[in-house]
Amino acid sequence: MIAFFIKRLAQAIVVMFVISIISFSIQDNLGDPLREMVGQSVSEAERQQLRDELGLNDPFLVQYGRFVKNALQGDLGTSYFFKEPALDVILAKLPATLELVFGASLIIITLSVPLGVYSAINPQSWFSKTVMGFSIVGISIPVFLTAIGLIYFFSIELGWMPSYGRGETVMLPWGWETGLFTADGLAHLVLPSVSLASIMLPLFIRLIRAEMMEVLQSEYVKFAWAKGLHSRRIYFLHALKNTMLPVITVGGVQIGTMVAYTILTETVFQWPGMGFLFLEAINRVDTPLIVAYLIVVGAIFVITNTIVDLIYGLVNPTVNLAGKK
Repeated sequence: MIAFFIKRLAQAIVVMFVISIISFSIQDNLGDPLREMVGQSVSEAERQQLRDELGLNDPFLVQYGRFVKNALQGDLGTSYFFKEPALDVILAKLPATLELVFGASLIIITLSVPLGVYSAINPQSWFSKTVMGFSIVGISIPVFLTAIGLIYFFSIELGWMPSYGRGETVMLPWGWETGLFTADGLAHLVLPSVSLASIMLPLFIRLIRAEMMEVLQSEYVKFAWAKGLHSRRIYFLHALKNTMLPVITVGGVQIGTMVAYTILTETVFQWPGMGFLFLEAINRVDTPLIVAYLIVVGAIFVITNTIVDLIYGLVNPTVNLAGKK
């Protein structure tokens, strides 16, 4: 386990280093941040003076070295628009995004496991064929189109659900704002969560079905049938446990992917999370905020993948986390 953590830490440092270089390199191609900061009335001399004060005229290596030095101290720069540390602005929006990812993950887990297992056990039933048909449709439809359709049907036509915003929220003791503990907040969470889950749910249904069908053809399952074990014990104890191993691996990666996918969902539903903030930062050419967002999302990927590896080792003790023979 110690060797695993050392290996993971080294990989995380390399990954974050690469992400920081890429994030910092693209900022010059996003536009001039001074355009949004000072407007058109400022003279060119004053613009150049301000660029010197902000360090924007320094060579790339000088700027990047200064950024890395500050980043190691927890300072990812100051937002040009909010006039606050970029990391603080990102972390203030993080609870809303994690709340959305949690809601989507709950929907995916609740529906994909029973539907995937049933489709594997009864592949020729009309219900299984219907589920597989809808899964193909779900994968084909873009998430933003699903979001627009949900708003039109459930908010505009039926009036059952709110169409935008986060709703009523409460402040938790550790300073996080959440809508999970209010009825209005939960109502606002439903449609964005369904929209975000729509792109991943078909994938997991098909993955669980394929893995389950493969496991059911294995020798130890045939031996269990020969011993006369009850079908429920074979399906839900022996087969399902081994089916979930690759699902856990893919699921960990997809959780990080969903954080990135929230950009479209949050934009359509005006959800005040990191994704919506990221698009606003691009429009304002708020480069410190853009770089901070990319680094935070990269860190989420690294952390979730590490946790998935630990869970994988607990579910399947035969896996050697350190990679030794």
